[in-house]
Amino acid sequence: MGLSDEERQAIVDYRVERAQRSFEEAKNVMDMKMWSLLANRLYYTLYYISMAILIKDGYGSKTHSGMIALIHQHYVKTGILTTEEGRLIKKLFDLRQESDYDDFVYVDETEIKPFVPKVEALMYKLIEIIKMK
Repeated sequence: MGLSDEERQAIVDYRVERAQRSFEEAKNVMDMKMWSLLANRLYYTLYYISMAILIKDGYGSKTHSGMIALIHQHYVKTGILTTEEGRLIKKLFDLRQESDYDDFVYVDETEIKPFVPKVEALMYKLIEIIKMK
């Protein structure tokens, strides 16, 4: 059984709100100089907004890797997102994975802070695309 248009839109709205909240959390942990947690929150900002656009367009994924593959297939390869924007999602996924699960892996300030404006720009770009659909 598929989702109704209203159900789909409710999920999209929820995911957009989660992305925005995750980005606010990212700014807060950046102020606290918690770099590994910043990597986590930046990745989840992109995860939630990526899932929002995928759901809006009728796609779904149960895994993070599947989400990344769908974003590349439907948005990077079609020119909606740049190759750099697609790589940003994958790079933050990798950083988050390493810092959350690998032993003795630490994310430092110089490694993660440059991603903050890029994540913010991509989040707002995807929000605008979602609004136009």
